[in-house]
Amino acid sequence: MTPGNNGASTPEDDDPFGYLYADGQANGAQPPSGGYGYPNSVNRVRPVGTRQYGQQAPAPQAPPQQGAYGQPSAHYAAPETLPGGATTTQSHQPSHGGGGRGRGPNTKGLLIGAIAVAAAVVIGIGVAMLGGDDDDKGGNQADAGPTQSQDEGKPSPSASEGGADEEKAELPTIDAKALRLDGGAALASDVKGAKADGGVYVTGFNAVGSKVTWTVNGIKADTYRFYARYGIPGVDADATLVVNGKPASRPLNMKNFGGTPEGDFEKGWQTTWANVNLSDGTNTIEVVCNEGNKCNANLDQFWLEEEPNA
Repeated sequence: MTPGNNGASTPEDDDPFGYLYADGQANGAQPPSGGYGYPNSVNRVRPVGTRQYGQQAPAPQAPPQQGAYGQPSAHYAAPETLPGGATTTQSHQPSHGGGGRGRGPNTKGLLIGAIAVAAAVVIGIGVAMLGGDDDDKGGNQADAGPTQSQDEGKPSPSASEGGADEEKAELPTIDAKALRLDGGAALASDVKGAKADGGVYVTGFNAVGSKVTWTVNGIKADTYRFYARYGIPGVDADATLVVNGKPASRPLNMKNFGGTPEGDFEKGWQTTWANVNLSDGTNTIEVVCNEGNKCNANLDQFWLEEEPNA
């Protein structure tokens, strides 16, 4: 080897087609016979088998490949092993398992999950609709004992339209002049504001032994509210309530609920109530001024109403 000439046998100078050219032939290039055209050339490709032109080479036996579960096994044949150097295509074989049937996605589980989600959405919407703003159902409720309220100017128990309310309206009411009076009780109409017929009310009740009696007919046995409209001169009063001859354990409270000015009967009209247990048929209700009662009050009207929760 001379300076400047590295020779034709170095790998980077190999020309596999050098034998086709004059300068290649001059350098000793020969047609390929297992290697490249130059002498001592480096073989860059490891041959699969001995290649013979014009003949069909036998197909090499590739070792079987074990495919992963559920994945196709690929078998490859080199183009040189086929007639005419044709390219083969990969073939895929589905894996088999469980008695020869292919396993697909778990569609049953997906369907059950979808149904569960839909059911949860429907339930949530129903709860939201049911959980909407409710009307305020609060109102006056019966306390453990009778309560009293300031008179609001109604002459008798209010009655609303409707079957149940109409039945309440049929409960009896009475004006002062229809009551039976005893013990010094009398009728008067000097003080304005009484709602009884003609503005007549019971006066003279402020004396021990005074009483008024109301005979109630056609009542069904039940617990009712007995209402009394009274007038006081801005000072608390009370009386004894007697039902069918039996005095109540608590007095009928005729308190100054409205805080009206003392000494003014005209501004002192108010309303109170107490529970009474009545029997079927005829009952008597008495309001009596007994010892220990503060009876400085005028009596205007009485009426009955059903217990709200009865």
